[in-house]
Amino acid sequence: MASVALRILHTADWHLGHALHGVDRGPEHERFVAWLLDTAEAEAVDAVIVAGDVFDAANPPAGAQALWYRFLAEAWRRLPRLQLVVVGGNHDSASRLDAVDPLLREMGRLHVVGGVPRGGAGAPDLEKLLVPLEDAAGRRAAWVAAVPYLRAADLGAGAADADAAEATRRFYAAALERARARRAPGEALLATGHLYAVGGKTSELSERRLAVGNQAAVPADAFPADLAYVALGHLHLAQAVGGRETVRYSGSALPLSFGERGYRHGVVVADLDGEAVRAQRVLRVPRFVELVSVPDGEAPAPLPEVLAALEALPARGEGPDALRPLLEVKVRLERPEPALRALLDQALAGKEARLVRIATTLAGTGRALGDGERRALGDLVPEDVFRRKYDADYGGPPPDALLEAFRALLQEVESEEGAR
Repeated sequence: MASVALRILHTADWHLGHALHGVDRGPEHERFVAWLLDTAEAEAVDAVIVAGDVFDAANPPAGAQALWYRFLAEAWRRLPRLQLVVVGGNHDSASRLDAVDPLLREMGRLHVVGGVPRGGAGAPDLEKLLVPLEDAAGRRAAWVAAVPYLRAADLGAGAADADAAEATRRFYAAALERARARRAPGEALLATGHLYAVGGKTSELSERRLAVGNQAAVPADAFPADLAYVALGHLHLAQAVGGRETVRYSGSALPLSFGERGYRHGVVVADLDGEAVRAQRVLRVPRFVELVSVPDGEAPAPLPEVLAALEALPARGEGPDALRPLLEVKVRLERPEPALRALLDQALAGKEARLVRIATTLAGTGRALGDGERRALGDLVPEDVFRRKYDADYGGPPPDALLEAFRALLQEVESEEGAR
């Protein structure tokens, strides 16, 4: 069979419906979706792969759902040849994504796998994970093993409290065996995943633990060498896995916390020739709304320095409010300051940035002040709350066994929420 060329665009972690410290990201997501369609058209992309976390929550707001359906309709109308492969992530409701798949298949070329499909006996139906991709001439060029986020029930009995990483490896091996049986010589083999790969760099404030402890950290060798490309989601920092440039996280579409403001968000465009990737590159997503931190580093600054920095920020422009920069302030207080918010608002009068977060660090010798950092509830993940509560009650960290039991319980709760 003659070698064929196929161009894919890999993206993930859209988190439609996300709010950053109470600010709706809808206007940014609308612009991202428009940019993505423009890019797919300009780059003559054959297929777009979305590797999970389409939505920020299992029950997303109506506006987020409407934007998702508009994207699907516009992609079908505007780019009738475009093939779309979407898999569910840990934030998604598998049933919500899967509900629209029959309609999309009737429309043609749009494939959604929210969760692992089941056969008559309740076992995973691996054949339904396999999606063929065609090149610009309509010739079959590749097979995708469209594996979504794998929950404990997908990995088999005991996987949640045994070796989930090994169970994940077995699942991929079985799915890829089916794909190899279908592909012809010269056709590429691809896979998706929404998981935590060994060595991946995470964002502390915006990424939840995927599974219990480190047991589900999947090694890169779970993805065999004959895979031309592996499109991963879950980690928000764009990165290759295990030194393999074709096993990649595309990264999130937008910065989902102030800690991610330094990330270079983008999508990956990969060109396949026959069974391998010939070239790939990253296309940067425009920053539709800037995230500003004062001071710019991690450490807080004394209040006088913070106020001076705020007064030096750019003045209010003529653009829409929804696209003005979002601002966090990190201030170190040597003593209580009841008028802190008023002082900050005064310094920001007439400025372009919108203040959405104030992080205060209290420092002093008085018992009433103590040493520590105040953090908003939205900045905490459940394990942080559990650790702090245990330390407050017992004066130390929780035992490892108790911590592992808490993580297992948390995973069960999050899996149940995602399945609704």
